Amino acid sequence: MNDIAEINAAASTPPPRARKSALWLPIILFAAFAFVPIAAQFGASGFILALVTRTMILALAAMSLDLLIGCGAMISFGHAAYLGIGAYAVGILSSHGINDAFIQLGTALAASGLFALLTGAISLRTRGVYFIMITLAFGQMLYFLATSLAAYGGDDGMSLASRSLIFGKPVLKNDLGLYYVVFGLLVGIYIICRSIVASRFGRVLRGIKENPVRMEAIGFAPYRYQLTAYVIAGMIAGLAGCLLANQSEFISPAYATWQRSGDLIFMIVLGGLGSLHGAIIGAAAFTLLEEYLSHLTEYWGMIFGPILILVVLFARGGLVSILRSER
Repeated sequence: MNDIAEINAAASTPPPRARKSALWLPIILFAAFAFVPIAAQFGASGFILALVTRTMILALAAMSLDLLIGCGAMISFGHAAYLGIGAYAVGILSSHGINDAFIQLGTALAASGLFALLTGAISLRTRGVYFIMITLAFGQMLYFLATSLAAYGGDDGMSLASRSLIFGKPVLKNDLGLYYVVFGLLVGIYIICRSIVASRFGRVLRGIKENPVRMEAIGFAPYRYQLTAYVIAGMIAGLAGCLLANQSEFISPAYATWQRSGDLIFMIVLGGLGSLHGAIIGAAAFTLLEEYLSHLTEYWGMIFGPILILVVLFARGGLVSILRSER
């Protein structure tokens, strides 16, 4: 029976030529990120490095959400909660004198994975708008928990005394060091996510997205596959939260708000659902547009909204589809 499902799932896999044509985009994208520190030397290097580092961190979170929505049709409106968990893992441990990056990262991954397991086990028993609402509710619960942590800043958030240490060395203290650590993790997680999508697990997940009843009828258990994907996505977003805390050297409950979850959804719609590198392109477009428009007017959202509407209306596949057609 499993063979039948694999054949059915493989039918939705793009042909080899299409897959090959999709490779040049991520290659150019990562080459551009690698070139940024060199180009930044000819401008405001500190600002450029900080902006692009933040872009790559948000791209990590957006890519994890794309794994859920683009491959599994699980529209989570509380995904920013994992950003908050990762950031608070760094902040709380740092406030108690634990600055080792591996301990902080291990704690963030364990906490975000556990939260995803518990909330996903409940959320995945619902479908459609009910799934959206229950993930939103769990995200808001975490947000209000963060605002109630008076010992760790409450509503005002908290500042980090210093960035995390790697093997006792302040590798991340330097902006360039942090940049390349984030870049390396972005490339590594992208490769892992592509491997997941191309694997038997990914094919089954896409089959469940297309027709969960048929997949269940031929012997697969959609709930287990979706829950596993939900936990993986939560842990990747938790990693992004760790990096975001180090990049900004500040932790705030705002990281976990539903607005931030909405931003992540905007990013993957803008870039193109289901392509992974579309999430990275969408995160880059979103942060650059936000940065540019916010300097023009404080009501930048009124300009950004119509742009997103135009993309949805005239480029259903997002910016990725436009770039492919231009090629």
